[in-house]
Amino acid sequence: MKYNFVFVALFFLFTSLLMAQQKADDVLGQWYSENNESLIEIYKSGNKYFGKIIWLKEPLRDGKPKIDDKNPDDKFKDRPIVGLVILKDFVFDGKDEWSDGKIYDPKSGKTYSCFMELENKDKLKIRGYIGISLIGRTTYWTRKKD
Repeated sequence: MKYNFVFVALFFLFTSLLMAQQKADDVLGQWYSENNESLIEIYKSGNKYFGKIIWLKEPLRDGKPKIDDKNPDDKFKDRPIVGLVILKDFVFDGKDEWSDGKIYDPKSGKTYSCFMELENKDKLKIRGYIGISLIGRTTYWTRKKD
């Protein structure tokens, strides 16, 4: 009887850990930004989540690939936008949010604190803010369908 209890307890512990990991990885994949101007691939490295631009609707400016010319750091101004990591260091909170991350806006060259939350399996809420989340902007990304 004692062994059955231990087995059942371990089973539930393992199952809940596995389900939490599955939920954490629900954000992985390719997402169109609002207005479908870019496609961002969200991926995992260690226990953190990142996102990089893998496609732009208009990848060229004056016949050349768009670069990160709005970046305040001169050494980054010539890096291409395609391939640029714009989401960094997000951690899943165990419930329904990826937080403690940063989002970089290549249109302005600014970096903001950020959190992400799945509205449903194909709609991702992105909230970038300064200081507290009340002062910021929300955008919604749509999962790419294969």
